[in-house]
Amino acid sequence: MAWDFSTEPEFAEKLEWMEEFVRGEIIPLEVLDLDAAAFERATAPLKEEVKARGLWAAHLPPELGGGGFGQVRLGLMHEILGQCVYAPPVFGNNAPDSGNAELLALGATVEQKKQWLEPLLDGRLRSAFSMTEPGAGADPTLLATRAERDGDEYVINGHKWFTSNGSVADFLIVMCVTNPDVHPYAGSSMILVPADATGITVHRPLSVFGYDDAPHGHMDITLENVRVPVSNMLLGEGRGFEIAQGRLGPGRIHHCMRLIGLAERALELMSKRTLQRVAFGKPIAAHGVTQERIAEARIMIEQARLLTLKAAYMMDTVGNKGARGEIAMIKVVAPNIACQIIDWAIQAHGAGGVSDDFPLAYAYAHARTLRLADGPDEVHRNAIAKLELSRYA
Repeated sequence: MAWDFSTEPEFAEKLEWMEEFVRGEIIPLEVLDLDAAAFERATAPLKEEVKARGLWAAHLPPELGGGGFGQVRLGLMHEILGQCVYAPPVFGNNAPDSGNAELLALGATVEQKKQWLEPLLDGRLRSAFSMTEPGAGADPTLLATRAERDGDEYVINGHKWFTSNGSVADFLIVMCVTNPDVHPYAGSSMILVPADATGITVHRPLSVFGYDDAPHGHMDITLENVRVPVSNMLLGEGRGFEIAQGRLGPGRIHHCMRLIGLAERALELMSKRTLQRVAFGKPIAAHGVTQERIAEARIMIEQARLLTLKAAYMMDTVGNKGARGEIAMIKVVAPNIACQIIDWAIQAHGAGGVSDDFPLAYAYAHARTLRLADGPDEVHRNAIAKLELSRYA
């Protein structure tokens, strides 16, 4: 198989503009203490500039307002966006809205797209993906939230947590059990639920290593006898896992390339800091242990980038199923290399590295969280091993 990651001049210009825009206009926002409302005000003009450049919601196909770039080019874009957690919202492809838009594009009816997807893409609605439950994270077959049909409605009861965007969402996409008598993969469904429906209670934001994970955080939510029309079912009863697989493939490429961008920024900060700081008679950069870590960080980033771009290329050419091994591998590799490189950068900054005077502490919290949010390493390693063993069985 031949792999081609070349970038045509026109697209290279887009990447160059994105790099300058992120560094010049978005990264400076990190020094401001912005709540959700202030963040929206500060980024509104930036979003308009992105739209004028034709880069808004670029992960979607052209018929839905995206760029139709394919996964390789999207990966290169997301590496740039990964340098700052504020960048994806400015480009209209922040989680969970981006994944939910992909999900609705795959499984929504014409009427559902008109009611939910179109305003989501326009930025008139916000969404949340409500799947994770206490005790049912790594094994989604343990989901306990139930939706029972009552005439023309579903009645939903359950407890969800780490529902990202849950504090600001206009609607939730809720993963729930509709048929407990069959295997969970055949008995689970996704249902669109208005966030203001009677019976939904948002109890609290869940912190991540002490951070609220701004701008919108992750919510602990219960649903008690929540009623929604039967027409809010996505794709059909029992097809929840089928839709989820379509959502999770492209999103992982984007997450992994963002982590690589975050690792690049950490390496940059580490290099600059060690050239400036002096310890034991010479710049920290002159010490052998520092040079070893910088060299290893560069090697790790290049390896991770190539593997992720290979996965993206395979998704573009042979589809998600053909790339499932590579997708599982990057889910392990990208967050682990990011965590290690950020940790080295923190060490190079000394006490300042664990403070909020630098972006490294929050970057570490973000990267470490993705080792769970994208599925735990153990699950992905198990899938990789099974694929490898199947070659010889």
